[in-house]
Amino acid sequence: MTQQNRKQRLSVYLDPPVMKALAEHAARRDHSRSLVAEAAIASFLSPDAAERQEAAIVKRLDQLDRRLARLERDIGISVETLAVFIKFWLATTPALPEPAAQAARAKAGERYDQFVTALGRRLAKGPKLRQEISEDVEVAARAAQADE
Repeated sequence: MTQQNRKQRLSVYLDPPVMKALAEHAARRDHSRSLVAEAAIASFLSPDAAERQEAAIVKRLDQLDRRLARLERDIGISVETLAVFIKFWLATTPALPEPAAQAARAKAGERYDQFVTALGRRLAKGPKLRQEISEDVEVAARAAQADE
């Protein structure tokens, strides 16, 4: 063999977790660690490596896009829920005469504290309202499809 065709030696220092992963992968494939490392380096340096990295970034962006869409949906549900509640409350709550209004204001702080406590328990335990809504929508959609 000529000197040009001979492989050249390279010493590399790897973190223990990376070395462990390399050794496990090589053992699973029944190849040497050197062969696996060479293939990985060649793959990293290949022209299509940028395309693979771009595909990975696109995949991550798609995941972020889906999360953002769910977040927008959840915020929309929250805003609509609040708007419906306020409209209902304004439509059904009569104005109080002044002596009763003073008593109501005094009771309001206590009732608000109870509301915040109940909300905290609900958020800590779940299920969340948004989960209940999505389940209700799925059940309704299945029921509508079954009726067709």
